[in-house]
Amino acid sequence: KILVPYAPGGATDITARIVGDQLQKITGQPFVIINKPGAFGLLAVDELAKAAPDGYTLMIGNVTTNAITPIIYKSKLTFDYAQRVTAVTNLVDVPAFLLVTTANDFPVKTVPELIDYAKKNPGKIHYGTVGNGSYPHYDMAYFAKRAGDLDMSALPNKNGASGVIQDMLRGDVQAAFLNTGSAAGMVQSGKFRALAMVNHTRLPDYPNVPTMKEVGYPDVGTIAWNGLFAPAGTPKPVLDALYAIVAKALASPETQEKFKKQNYNIVPSKSVADAQSWLAAEMKHWETVTSAVKIDIGQ
Repeated sequence: KILVPYAPGGATDITARIVGDQLQKITGQPFVIINKPGAFGLLAVDELAKAAPDGYTLMIGNVTTNAITPIIYKSKLTFDYAQRVTAVTNLVDVPAFLLVTTANDFPVKTVPELIDYAKKNPGKIHYGTVGNGSYPHYDMAYFAKRAGDLDMSALPNKNGASGVIQDMLRGDVQAAFLNTGSAAGMVQSGKFRALAMVNHTRLPDYPNVPTMKEVGYPDVGTIAWNGLFAPAGTPKPVLDALYAIVAKALASPETQEKFKKQNYNIVPSKSVADAQSWLAAEMKHWETVTSAVKIDIGQ
């Protein structure tokens, strides 16, 4: 069974169903998706950590549930996350834009112009987030801090990316980090202006949009990922076998076509050991961000 820390239909659930469907075809064994939404992913993480470490209970989580939540909600966990949960492989990356609205003739066209505007108009820039303490919230707060303690305020929207898009279309919100899948149409139609790309490289469809690294902020912004996790006591031969069949599933043309339609990049880890190093690096990065930026998450 594969635990998913969200309701059906979201990005992580889509990944689980695409991967699970292919794993079923490869192994001939049923893969059951179990949706356990709520509590910022803690319910699913808790069930995974306490499951038998035999390779039959897995979880597909994302940057929020498997890197940020274990840090900012550490007091709510009854176990040591790093000692009880292990990464099997990264699966997909979803690039993001740093966007501004074009509503109300908002004049900003580049990252330096955004910083300059914020400095000259303290408190006038509102940025959208998909929830209090979500990674887009941390991303923009971290950017504001790194760019010179800019006076910008968050306007979380409980309706997720679609809610943030509506806020930007109205001009209630001037800036946001949004993934490319959610915002591409608005960029192409000219409703939003992409100032930078959160990705390792520029995207072919947006050759004129620089990466955050190119504009001088290489560690700001989150490439949202979905990864596969198992209980930490799972024997190495079992983890290696799981890794092998998942790598095979991700390499299949059918899976690649399905992820291409979702605008996801397929990015499997090189091995189980590589996946564990990757997760440790992600945790270290979010320790840095959550220490640098204090957001009241209402414990």
